[in-house]
Amino acid sequence: MLENFKSFWGDFVQPIYQRPKRLQLAALCYRFHGDELQVLLITSRDTGRWVVPKGWPMKGKDSTGTALQEAWEEAGVFETRAVGKRALGSFVYEKLLKRGWSQPIEVWLYSAEVVKMCADFPEAHERKLRWFTPAEAAARVLEPGLKQLILDFDPKVTPQNT
Repeated sequence: MLENFKSFWGDFVQPIYQRPKRLQLAALCYRFHGDELQVLLITSRDTGRWVVPKGWPMKGKDSTGTALQEAWEEAGVFETRAVGKRALGSFVYEKLLKRGWSQPIEVWLYSAEVVKMCADFPEAHERKLRWFTPAEAAARVLEPGLKQLILDFDPKVTPQNT
């Protein structure tokens, strides 16, 4: 009887109450400071936690294009090279919505080597940004999946479109 209930709950009832994941696209912006690999993090506008630039898919842009557009708008990434053709991977986080509800969001993460930054960008007065080593960056982000993607990132083995 208990096994039947668990099956019924897991197969029918629980999916009704779970909200489907929505998709965002993000950029793992990196550079080399001398020989040291650094990763760019920005603060979120609402909670001030450390995150990567990310946003909703944009009409007329592919996934990489959207990730790069978000890197410009949220962090002032002006020029890049060695942009990843494929996502490094994905992670999930819970986005807090205005009425107190949360929505699971799946984020596809694309790498982009930063060549030039601009101090005057659309969200410059709403966010802080800082370069970290991958270990420092992973220690500052909250999402376990993002932590692991940052720690595993190696630009030498990332599929690139130069």
